[in-house]
Amino acid sequence: MNGKGTMGAKGDSAAFLLFIMVTSLFCGALVMVIEVLGSRVIGPFFGASLFVWTSLIAVTLVALSAGYAVGGIFSDRRETPDYLYGIILLSGFFVLLIPLLKGTVLKACVPMGLRVGALASSTILFGPSLFLLGCVSPYIIKIAAREMKNIGRTVGLFYALSTVGSFIGTVFTGFVLIAYFQVNQIFLTVGTVLIALSVIYFLTFRKNYYFTALLVIPLLWPSGEGPVSKVMSNGTTVTKVFSKENFYGKLTVLDYSYREKHTRELVIDGLIQGGIDMANGLSVYAYPYYSQFLPYSMNPAGKECLVVGLGAGVIPMWYEKMGVRTDVVDINPDIVEIARKYFGFSVSGDVIVEDARYHLNTTGKRYDYVILDVFNGDTTPGHVLSREALQLINGHLTGTGILAINLIGSIKQETFMTASVIKTLRDIFATVELYPNFEPEEREGVGNLTVIACNHALPPISPELFRKFPVHPLAAAVREFRGKTFQFPRETPAIVLTDDYNPIDFYDVWLKERIRQGILKNTEWDMII
Repeated sequence: MNGKGTMGAKGDSAAFLLFIMVTSLFCGALVMVIEVLGSRVIGPFFGASLFVWTSLIAVTLVALSAGYAVGGIFSDRRETPDYLYGIILLSGFFVLLIPLLKGTVLKACVPMGLRVGALASSTILFGPSLFLLGCVSPYIIKIAAREMKNIGRTVGLFYALSTVGSFIGTVFTGFVLIAYFQVNQIFLTVGTVLIALSVIYFLTFRKNYYFTALLVIPLLWPSGEGPVSKVMSNGTTVTKVFSKENFYGKLTVLDYSYREKHTRELVIDGLIQGGIDMANGLSVYAYPYYSQFLPYSMNPAGKECLVVGLGAGVIPMWYEKMGVRTDVVDINPDIVEIARKYFGFSVSGDVIVEDARYHLNTTGKRYDYVILDVFNGDTTPGHVLSREALQLINGHLTGTGILAINLIGSIKQETFMTASVIKTLRDIFATVELYPNFEPEEREGVGNLTVIACNHALPPISPELFRKFPVHPLAAAVREFRGKTFQFPRETPAIVLTDDYNPIDFYDVWLKERIRQGILKNTEWDMII
């Protein structure tokens, strides 16, 4: 190869062409690996919401577009492949920085809010490497066109290779990598592959053996993993006893120990999904008690229960203790294993690992209780709160059956989505009651809400009921239950949610921000990054 990077011998030229084809394929694949993994990086702080994916896609498109433009200009001025593989080398280092910088960047961006924070953190963390990888395509086409002479065929071939690579990267990341490897490990591998492409080029085609030393850097690079144990300012020791990435988010089990007290929490993408006292198995959070006590008191003769959304397994195990055979549906197989291993989950009923809508469409069973306690990020997924989904649930209730839904909503400000859920339920069920898990005058009207729906009149609820069953001291406020329901004023704006139109992700964004801020304020960030 001469100073401009052209090949001397025909064999060298063919080998080089093959190598840049491989480069195009790999770079196309790694762009999508970075984009898909981005949701796992910012998910623990911003959830798995529409805004997270919108931010990631927007940043990817803008960064690649800018890279295409700059790469095209730069390739006209610096034709040698040395610059191309220098760009790829630099992109590899930026990828290696992602695990190291993510904690600092995310903490700085959280105060910006869900939308701006997700966009800003995506830009800072993934923008530089995606921009540099965007520079690769025009550079490769410039070099290849000089070797192949046929510009149309060259452009078509390399765009096809890049697109095939993107397909492989997307599928392989979603179906394999996230299921079996930690996110930081995958980023380390991506950075290493990019650096290795550059090193191979300089070794094979430039005979520069000094670049071999660069392969040592990824081996010495810090992993970016946070601590597994930390002492909080109040003296409590928090320990990460389990952490895993899977198709549905980052799963973390945290232990909190202070003197003789020992509690355990399940966290998914930064959102607490349940917590128990390890000494007695009682929930340390109030909301499960409402989903337990209210439906049971309204239909104490019930024998069959379906819980949609397992979490730590607190609710189904309580119904089992009451002599109620309980089936559980959860889409996440790892949640089932975590609940069994770390929270002592066990029921006599069936444990079904599949989507709730699919299960309800395929089963013929009817239940005395259906408890809907499922969250995707910070929100109950819209596809289980639509009119069609709720009609499906209604069809699986016995004549005296009761549906209980655990929601996080608002009854005072920006109530559109919460009121819409109630309006949708009232379009289907004869009786719908809303029980705030807090005094309506407190917390600005925001928090967990238990919604009860059925097709018959409900008996009056005695406050004594909430004193009959064991309640953990940390959830002692449950004892103050007064049987209060809440009614939205008749003029409250609301719509019937359907499969065709269900904008719950959009209208509840302020609520998600409030929830995230509350959780992060009381959780050790290093444990969930």
